[in-house]
Amino acid sequence: MLGIKRQATLRSTIGAGMKVVGDCNFQEGLQIDGEVIGNVTAEPGSSSALVITETGSVHGAVSADHVVIGGSVIGPVQANERLELHSKARVQGDVKYNTLEMQQGAVIAGQLQPQMVRGPLPEQAASSPEPTEPTLEP
Repeated sequence: MLGIKRQATLRSTIGAGMKVVGDCNFQEGLQIDGEVIGNVTAEPGSSSALVITETGSVHGAVSADHVVIGGSVIGPVQANERLELHSKARVQGDVKYNTLEMQQGAVIAGQLQPQMVRGPLPEQAASSPEPTEPTLEP
């Protein structure tokens, strides 16, 4: 299912033609085919997946371990592990992620903010002191 390593079960669906006004908290997995006006947040503590299909939209903050966007999000996106943006994805807001897969045609109007930086940034590497030999003192 869409590259999820540990498959979270999509237990709940907000169907096409359905509109939810208010915040949504979910466990494990949620698929949005309709519209949500409010924040969509996964409960912490277990692997979570949020799928927003091409017909789905969210007007609010989005947060889950694995986020797949095929529709639109107006608000910040937090993907603790992986973010997938399909070709028709539209995001207006800052995006935080650990790993990112973005298909051609996807649009983000906001800042991309990777969660994990591996190794020093180039400006940090240039300013860091040279390594020294370790010494053993009695």
